[in-house]
Amino acid sequence: MRRFKTSLLAIVVAASALAQTASEKPSVDVRRVGARLACQCGCKDSVATCSMLECSFSKPAKERIAQMQAVGMSDEQIIQAFVRDYGPGIYLATPNAWGWIVPYASVLLGLAMIWLFVKRFRKPKALAEIGPDPALEKYKDQIEKDLAKLE
Repeated sequence: MRRFKTSLLAIVVAASALAQTASEKPSVDVRRVGARLACQCGCKDSVATCSMLECSFSKPAKERIAQMQAVGMSDEQIIQAFVRDYGPGIYLATPNAWGWIVPYASVLLGLAMIWLFVKRFRKPKALAEIGPDPALEKYKDQIEKDLAKLE
């Protein structure tokens, strides 16, 4: 009997530890809609990704989204309801390719400008453009005389 009570207690504790509300473990549909709404608790995350423990906005918003979906409202209708209640600042637009292209294009443009600058201003001049070296001219006669003596 004692073993039965211990097993029953273990099962009840495990079940209560695993029991979660819709806001603690939202479904894929709730996360999809929550990703389009900005959390209003002060963080910069969306409702779906708010990492604050016991967030005062995200948790009730997820529950509200789940209730609206259970009634049969579409994603767009849910988003419009939140925008109507909290203003247009709550809406997060879907990410697009522009946000990914601009940083990489800027880096490539910067590297191209550096390469062109180095290519243009670090090009060594030809010896014909430099002309005769005055120090070399000074010793040229002496070099010629020394070479003539060696022959």
